[in-house]
Amino acid sequence: MPSIEVAAKIAEALSVTLDYLVKDGEYEQLDTASLKRLKEVERLPSDLKEKIYFFIDVTVRDFKASKAYAT
Repeated sequence: MPSIEVAAKIAEALSVTLDYLVKDGEYEQLDTASLKRLKEVERLPSDLKEKIYFFIDVTVRDFKASKAYAT
């Protein structure tokens, strides 16, 4: 098994996360750019994070509803 440093370099070279390499692709839908953005959101004050996550939740809910009613 490679060291954590080597594994991190492999993940970076493949443009995937270390979690992806370790967890059999559990997070394969999350590319490094998306994860980077989520990390930035996590650094925001809690009131701003709540607003962002609320908007995400509403958007996902509405998308799922529109797909359900479309069929």
